[in-house]
Amino acid sequence: MDMQQIMEQARLMQQQLADAQDSMSETEVQAQAGGGMVKVTATADMKLTSISIDPEAVDPDDVGMLEDLVLTAVNAVLEKCNEVANSQVAGIAGGLNIPGLF
Repeated sequence: MDMQQIMEQARLMQQQLADAQDSMSETEVQAQAGGGMVKVTATADMKLTSISIDPEAVDPDDVGMLEDLVLTAVNAVLEKCNEVANSQVAGIAGGLNIPGLF
């Protein structure tokens, strides 16, 4: 393989990664906690877009429970975002383990 081919492959991979990033910003992921009492939606590029809290989850005497539900739902949606990002990048990288990519 000559240097020109390597550079062309790198340029192609860079374009594919840019396309994947665009796609991730349009892909919505949702997670919930407490049987759906707290729902969090984010884009696959890890930007939270909404948090929905069922009024029944709001108990002034137990704010800690609501905080735990929100934290659980946010962590779950971020984990799903990671999974989407990793699956998209894995196809582009062809199984290469590129440090710092994701």
